[in-house]
Amino acid sequence: MVSKNKVKYIRSLESKKYRNEYKTFVAEGNKLVADMLTAYTCELIIAKPSWMATQGDIPTAELLEGEEEDIRKISFLKNPQDVIAVFKQPSWDLETVKPAEELVLALDGIQDPGNLGTIIRLADWFGIEHIICSKDTVDVFNPKVVQATMGALAHVKIYYTELEEFLIKQKKASVALYGTFLDGENIYAKELKDTGILLMGNEGNGIRPNIEKLINEKLFIPNYPTERETSESLNVAVATAIICAEFRRRQFQSL
Repeated sequence: MVSKNKVKYIRSLESKKYRNEYKTFVAEGNKLVADMLTAYTCELIIAKPSWMATQGDIPTAELLEGEEEDIRKISFLKNPQDVIAVFKQPSWDLETVKPAEELVLALDGIQDPGNLGTIIRLADWFGIEHIICSKDTVDVFNPKVVQATMGALAHVKIYYTELEEFLIKQKKASVALYGTFLDGENIYAKELKDTGILLMGNEGNGIRPNIEKLINEKLFIPNYPTERETSESLNVAVATAIICAEFRRRQFQSL
């Protein structure tokens, strides 16, 4: 049986306040935990005996057996799986990000955990290793975000910073700053570079005016057919997928 203190500790990690205090986060599910074990230091695992029996050496500081009822009490999921793990938050150095040499994503005020998780999955799929976030973007270690990444968080690094300051520095270094706007150039007709920053805006308000003025490469994703009346905009994760796919398609064509 898992102690009440352990249950209380893990449940507290639903809150950003306690995640920041303990510098830890929660991951749940057989595949997700397996993926995260390859990338992060594990502090605690609580798992069903059936899960433990299928594992070899489990790299964790503490391993506890939990029955279905224990897992259910701790879990943040509607349908809990066999294992819950607590990992230490990593310390990523923003100075290692080189937008002049690679494609980097930047997020301006993304609020929905599902959108951030999906964008991290997209970044992983399209070989983008770094995502720069404004400080008001949803916390990457929110359990809903971690779950939505489906393990991609093991391969993509997320940084929170004063986004405007970061972009000003990059613009001075002649880095291409891309963003999507209704008055932008058709992405399918515009010349695209292999490097730079792809900036995505808030779900409801888009890219903030102070950030927009820094964008030197404005893009537009056209609807089809162009004369047809359509929805006002695309979901930010869907737009990210289209943009990343087009950038990578161009790179494949040039190989």
